[in-house]
Amino acid sequence: MGYYNVEPLRSPDEITQFRAALFELGGDRNKFLFTLGINTGLRISDLVKLKVGDIYGKPYADLLEKKTKKKRRLHLIAIQGDIVEYCIGKQPDGFLFPSKKTDSHISTTQAYRILVAAGEWIGRRDIGTHTMRKTFGYHYYKRTKDVYTLMEIFGHASPMITKRYIGIREVEIADSLKDFRL
Repeated sequence: MGYYNVEPLRSPDEITQFRAALFELGGDRNKFLFTLGINTGLRISDLVKLKVGDIYGKPYADLLEKKTKKKRRLHLIAIQGDIVEYCIGKQPDGFLFPSKKTDSHISTTQAYRILVAAGEWIGRRDIGTHTMRKTFGYHYYKRTKDVYTLMEIFGHASPMITKRYIGIREVEIADSLKDFRL
């Protein structure tokens, strides 16, 4: 095996395949972890700690990011249907992603294992916990071309860092050279 750069899922088809793999391998919990991750851009350390009451029935949620200690607002209106479907019947003080072995939430290591297994299921060896965050960033940038807002969402110091993180720079270079000929 070895080390591979973690990449975003760049097409709607890849996202659909990945969701299906997550569901096959672990059901609704794993699929919703991915859905919430790619729609918020949160780091895995912040995702796993969330409780049902933090997001259920709310248009947004405020949290303090573990790594940066900065306040972050999650905008949840667009995924309310997914949230309701997943959370219906769950206790507000329960973890969104409960561990099957403990009374706590899944660990970041377990989340990594879940995502890597789904990646292997669809033939990808470049999947990790940052895949969700990078997928969010990649699609946000492709839709808006607003690297400065994305940079702020991610807490990056420069647009170049943000573009490199989401793998846009390579795509832009390749696109610019596609028809280049002297």
